[in-house]
Amino acid sequence: MMKGTAYGVGVGTGDPELMTLKAVRIIRENDVIAVPGKSAKDSVAYRIAVQNVPELAGKTLLAINMPMTKDKNILSAEHKKGVELIEKYLDMGKNVVYLTLGDPTVYCSFSYLQRFLESDSYKVELVSGVTSFCAAAARSGVPLVEKDEELHVFPNVPSKSDFNNTIGTCVIMKSGRYMSDIKSTLEYSDCKVFAVENCGMSSEKIYNNIDEIPDKTGYFSIVIAKENE
Repeated sequence: MMKGTAYGVGVGTGDPELMTLKAVRIIRENDVIAVPGKSAKDSVAYRIAVQNVPELAGKTLLAINMPMTKDKNILSAEHKKGVELIEKYLDMGKNVVYLTLGDPTVYCSFSYLQRFLESDSYKVELVSGVTSFCAAAARSGVPLVEKDEELHVFPNVPSKSDFNNTIGTCVIMKSGRYMSDIKSTLEYSDCKVFAVENCGMSSEKIYNNIDEIPDKTGYFSIVIAKENE
């Protein structure tokens, strides 16, 4: 029997209108859908996708636990469990569609599973989605980069030396837990600072300068620091 294909599908950042036509089509065409989390229907990615594909609720849903920890042993064990579950359906000739926020190539949990799947000789395809920092820039009305400006993306709070040694526009992702430290780093920089919390969701908040940003924000927060001209 021919094995199925594993798809890593980006569903955007929260606004269901930012899902691509290809993402919607692939979800509709396949019966097995994997999502990160302990409960599939509680997943943010599921709640975004089901608005465009209502029949998603009746498909086979696989919850893949992706714990928020830096313990490599715990992560490896959970990733292997997720891979084994996905491979069970791939071996039956079924495709498995893994839904992820944003884009599957940018700090994405599916990347960990992808390595295992490919090493086990399964076919993997990635379907791009709108990245969180692009969506946040659009909601703020800010061009990320212009002319020959550079773009730097940090996965968490940069040190002052790292930040001061960059030029152009800096994006700081997953910034909610470190917002006070980020503000301290950026406070005296010659940058215009924007932030978007829960971009595209009903609880979205947009901050147009550093003074508006609270010291604590939600996990889904993006900071954009753009050099003043």
